Amino acid sequence: MKIKKIIFIEPKSPDFHIFSGMSLPRLGTVLLGTALKEKGYNVRSYVEEIEELDIEDALTADAVGISTITSTSTRAYEIARILKKEGIPVFMGGAHVTYMPDEALEVCDYVLRGEADETIVDFIKALETGTGFEAITGLSYKKNGETIHNKTISYYKDMDKLPYPDFSIVKGLGKEARKKLSITPIMTSRGCPYDCSFCSVTGMFGRQYRFRSKEKIIEELQLNKDNGGKWVFFYDDNFSADKKRTKELLKLMIEKDLTPKWTAQVRVDVAKDPELLDLMKRSNCHTVYIGFESVNPETLKAYNKKQSVEDIKDCIKKLHDHGIRIHGMFVFGSDNDTVETIRQTVSFAKKNNIESVQFMILTPLPGTRFFREMEEQKRFITKDWSLYDAHHAVFEPKKMTYYELQAETVKATARFYSIGQIIKRAVKLHMFNVSIKIYGRNLTKKWAKKNEYFLEYTKAITEKGRQIELAAKNTAGDIKEKFRHLEISGALARLNAVKKILNLKL
Repeated sequence: MKIKKIIFIEPKSPDFHIFSGMSLPRLGTVLLGTALKEKGYNVRSYVEEIEELDIEDALTADAVGISTITSTSTRAYEIARILKKEGIPVFMGGAHVTYMPDEALEVCDYVLRGEADETIVDFIKALETGTGFEAITGLSYKKNGETIHNKTISYYKDMDKLPYPDFSIVKGLGKEARKKLSITPIMTSRGCPYDCSFCSVTGMFGRQYRFRSKEKIIEELQLNKDNGGKWVFFYDDNFSADKKRTKELLKLMIEKDLTPKWTAQVRVDVAKDPELLDLMKRSNCHTVYIGFESVNPETLKAYNKKQSVEDIKDCIKKLHDHGIRIHGMFVFGSDNDTVETIRQTVSFAKKNNIESVQFMILTPLPGTRFFREMEEQKRFITKDWSLYDAHHAVFEPKKMTYYELQAETVKATARFYSIGQIIKRAVKLHMFNVSIKIYGRNLTKKWAKKNEYFLEYTKAITEKGRQIELAAKNTAGDIKEKFRHLEISGALARLNAVKKILNLKL
């Protein structure tokens, strides 16, 4: 079979989220598509957050690759079923199917587990010839009714061999792709040396921190500038994991006058390095995204965050002192969290003037320790993957009800993005923050309206659980009372027997 046309698909998220207003493609399918384009294939990529999939176009492809995370897997499976039914070879990749390959193989032909940068060309050649699948690392497929999982994935080592992503292959962007993107993603590293209990990054990309050379990143920054790119998002799980390397990169950016407004994900420990903070400011860092996760010390321990509440406070102050804005991310629902924990977190975020926040619900993603724990403890409420977006409660928490976790998280977001907070920023003429607050408020209202049914569902489930619990308690109480009566009767019988013996002796 000769393969000429290949289409990649990044399914849309099932619901609104904080970045819904930004056209920011994940880099996986774009990088794979670029590698294949350089080999002469006709490649097109549909990022559904940018442009809806044209299913008729997809049906003309010789092969289709679908990337998915857990929350988009339902949509991904829906597309895969349609294409496979029409005889189109379908392969899938991404975090969710890496951990759930058997599930994915029910609807697609192949699963490329983990990083497919080194294997994608060989895989397409195997598709063309119908042979050589057994030699492809990390490939899962079916042969003669048997499911085969090739040896464990290996992580891409020479990051400089990765191509510069060709965003023109993304439908809706075209030749002026970088100019059309509101923020250009540039990846400088993969992997994270930390291992938070709820995070799937280390399973997908490993704990070994791998990075591209400073020279390659500078070249891509220049390419982005020459092609009309504006803001840059450093697409790393932890941009500052190796502080020495990060500082060298920022120094070179300043030296080469390649300092667009940029954002990145970092940890609170950036605040412990004054030189790094100074370089971030000088290189035009606009906003950092930080997983604060919690203001409950016990929860931070449970999450394996290796940071304290004092570290968080210090980080916020020092970043603000350097004029760097903060997008704080908090996760509710640990076994140590209560309703009060959620309310305290909102007060903390407002008191410390964090510019924007995401209040997320702890979500057991496949491949994480937390997922395995919930499996063992049988605490899942649902495995509807479309709800696994960190905005819907999908497991039974310990110190609050299912409904309380969901409702209080929604209320927390509404409180942070309240009219009062908007006015407070407006009075101080912090107009960028005003716009962020208005955006967050509108998105929260939109989400709450669309998800009224889910709030009612959590309420009904909780009420049903209470009824069952009450019935169980009543039943247990009845049984206990019966046993008590039996014990008393037995004790009386024994006492009477003793009395009879004593009377006989007397």
